[in-house]
Amino acid sequence: MTKPLQINPIKLSQPMGAMFFFLGVKNTMPLMHGAQGCASFSKVFFTRHFSDPIAVQTTAVNDITAVIDGGDYSISEAIKNITKKVKPDLVGLFTTGMTETKGDDIKGATYLLRDKQKMVYVHTPDFEGGLESGFAKAIEATIEQVVEPTTVIDKQKALIIPNVNLTPIEVEILKEEVASFGFTPYALPDLSESLDGHLGGVKQGAVSSGGIEIADIEALGESAVVITIGDSVKKCGLKMVEKNEKTTHLHFDTISGLKKGDAFYKALLNFKGLSRPTPSVIRWRKRLQDALLDTHFAIGGAKVVIACEPDQLLSIATTINEAGATIKAVVSPTKSVALENIPTENIVIGDFEDVEEYLEDADILISNFHGERIAHKHHTALMLRGFPNYEEVGNQLKNDQLYRGSTYMLFELANIVNHYKYGH
Repeated sequence: MTKPLQINPIKLSQPMGAMFFFLGVKNTMPLMHGAQGCASFSKVFFTRHFSDPIAVQTTAVNDITAVIDGGDYSISEAIKNITKKVKPDLVGLFTTGMTETKGDDIKGATYLLRDKQKMVYVHTPDFEGGLESGFAKAIEATIEQVVEPTTVIDKQKALIIPNVNLTPIEVEILKEEVASFGFTPYALPDLSESLDGHLGGVKQGAVSSGGIEIADIEALGESAVVITIGDSVKKCGLKMVEKNEKTTHLHFDTISGLKKGDAFYKALLNFKGLSRPTPSVIRWRKRLQDALLDTHFAIGGAKVVIACEPDQLLSIATTINEAGATIKAVVSPTKSVALENIPTENIVIGDFEDVEEYLEDADILISNFHGERIAHKHHTALMLRGFPNYEEVGNQLKNDQLYRGSTYMLFELANIVNHYKYGH
């Protein structure tokens, strides 16, 4: 990016990524150490995206306390006020740009409160990184501070570490697929049980409504295999190996599309010493092969521009490239190794102004809700992916992963392209 500023940003902040992670840990209170508006914005953002109430608290730092308080007081007061009403199993404390610039000692504040409340702290300044890195940093911090080191291996236990772009239903399906190989699967975080849109009992509260339990996180060091999906969380798998050197780490940059789906199942088959997956997996592979044939008439040669988080860019590009799409450009809010594997000549670290430069003769834009205006402006079709999506309901149940999800996404894209070409 050569511009000195972003005109119409795609980028989301690290604190939002960390907050999203803690929503996948059961009975947890995400506590944002910063101004009240930072937490309010994030709460409204995810509430509108998921159409569900979102739990988050704030230390409510203002211009006065920012100057005279070292951070300890506002954090301890927040803990005291919240624990009067609820007793969280964990408090996830994460910073913002203001408190990072101040240099607040959140590790020390957490240490002083260790006898009153179990906490995890993570540094997430919003003047660097983005949604993916904030999510990954929170996973790394939780592994370092909660997971118990061990040399024991439970051969039935498997840990899945998804990147921030995987929806709750995608995490759930991943758990089901891993379970079909004879494992007892865990996900860190497990959004499939907290933000999947199920109608539970008490929906509104100060703590997360579901997800992986703290006791289960503490015992994750016994996992026989750790599966990381997305370049942003690769380091998290290495952290797990540090907890138990006997753990096997299987990493996948993406599991979308035919070839990457094959690689995923092949790795699990090899690990388990099996020759064939379940009949359902074989059936869905055949369906994806048929979908590639059926959709290549619409997708083949279609000029596509994608603007998403890096791991999601690679995931989408991998699938549609197999159907013959021409990826005219991808625009990412942050740098990532994942971008190096995307089949396109135009890779831009930028904003929606950069996206517009490639929309002139494009057939479709794949982006979040904020891409809608420029898609209309340039008379380009739009497929909504990523955060936020205020246009549609059911975001938590969108599936683009493995054979099944790739099949659904190809059909959706082909239908949108055909409607755009012939529907006017």
